[in-house]
Amino acid sequence: MNKDYLKSILDEVNSIAIVGASSNPERDSYKVMKFLQDYGFQVFPVNPNLINTKILGQECYSSLEAIKQNVDMVDVFRAIEYIPGITNEAIKIKSKIFWTQEGLYSEEAEALGTKAGLTVVMNQCPKKILENL
Repeated sequence: MNKDYLKSILDEVNSIAIVGASSNPERDSYKVMKFLQDYGFQVFPVNPNLINTKILGQECYSSLEAIKQNVDMVDVFRAIEYIPGITNEAIKIKSKIFWTQEGLYSEEAEALGTKAGLTVVMNQCPKKILENL
């Protein structure tokens, strides 16, 4: 996937759920969340281990379904074995885009998301796409 195409996908996004968000400023999920928030996206951190916690001023959710607002894109920072289940959650909440971070690719999740009509981007970092404009 070329960077122009990836940028065009991000141009359609207003809200992003970060699955596997961390409150640790040293973690990539924290750095990407901060960048996306600073860039102007509405960002929802999702981590069942951090409920009743705020990350970068945002309430942390236990699951995608717990977010009561529209989520355009789901950005995943979880181990590969969790990705198909997260894809099913993204389909259930009617997200338009399913994105996994660098190093994460699941053929099963890609097939599930594509079959359900989601735009699926895997093994890419939205921060790097937007930084290099």
